[in-house]
Amino acid sequence: MTASRKSPTIQDVARHANVSAATVSRVLSAPERVSETTRERVHAAVSETGYTINQAARSLRLKAARTILMAAPNIGNPYYSTVLDAVIGEASSRGYSVLVATRIGDDPNRWLHDYLLSTRADGLLLFDGSLDTNSLHGLGAEGVALPLVAAYDEIPDPKVNSVITDNRLAAKRAVRHLADLGHTKIAHVIGPSRNQSTNERLLGFQEAMRELGLPVRQEWLHPGAYNTESGTAAAAQFLASGELPTAVFCGNDEMAVGLIHGMRQAGIECPRDISVVGFDDVSFAPYYNPPLTTMRQPREEIGRMATRSLIDIIEGGAKESDPVHVVLTSELIVRESTRTIR
Repeated sequence: MTASRKSPTIQDVARHANVSAATVSRVLSAPERVSETTRERVHAAVSETGYTINQAARSLRLKAARTILMAAPNIGNPYYSTVLDAVIGEASSRGYSVLVATRIGDDPNRWLHDYLLSTRADGLLLFDGSLDTNSLHGLGAEGVALPLVAAYDEIPDPKVNSVITDNRLAAKRAVRHLADLGHTKIAHVIGPSRNQSTNERLLGFQEAMRELGLPVRQEWLHPGAYNTESGTAAAAQFLASGELPTAVFCGNDEMAVGLIHGMRQAGIECPRDISVVGFDDVSFAPYYNPPLTTMRQPREEIGRMATRSLIDIIEGGAKESDPVHVVLTSELIVRESTRTIR
């Protein structure tokens, strides 16, 4: 009978690379603490010996789950599919798994507290701005801050690490695009406000209208819910207002699609009769009829950067005194749902 070959150990890698076992461990768990030359030598030794990390044993030793939790308000929203792919890709490259939580009950903070303290996850990626970040500060183990990175619409609690887009400035660019086309009667479908703060895209809309000397009419402001139904409801409100706007800036693409559908049901065509701008540039935006003019959020970059920042915090690569506050830029994508007013 042929004896089974013994699996290579971390000591085998250390001998092969001519370094200590502790150095091999550092390269595999905290590579930023080791020189690039040493990292290359150790990675070559890992490849040549066939060594594989026993993540389960490593997690037990470190009392870590090698897992991050992503909390999102509605994973069915097309915005999050691209973000989730980027989160999983970045986490996998660092040896982490991803758990996704959505619609997590009447007391999400309690749920997260129990989940994180049970060591099923080492940190939290927060895409749900409805959660109270003030109470999240207390979710970490005793004496240790919770590894947390927030990435949602409003400017988060300044104590929280964040990766967001320039929502207010992006909204102003959207309104100015409509004004450049000659529109002065501009409405807005508002995304939901969270954490008792005013929606940043609404603030940007109001600031742009004020700077352009255009009136903000209350009957042309509709509180939406980031879904097509609220866009259709906005169309009904604008149709009943007595005078139609000539252009509408919507807080996301789904509401823009719902608005266009609702207007079309009443014989109002986009862009013939009304111009519409969305926000996000989700996958269906270029293929809708008409193709949607929108503010493109860098969703992949948001997912990657937020995940990378969180894992750096978990592994000690980021200091508490140096919080992450990243603001990415959205891009205006002009398609066929907007046109010059006649």
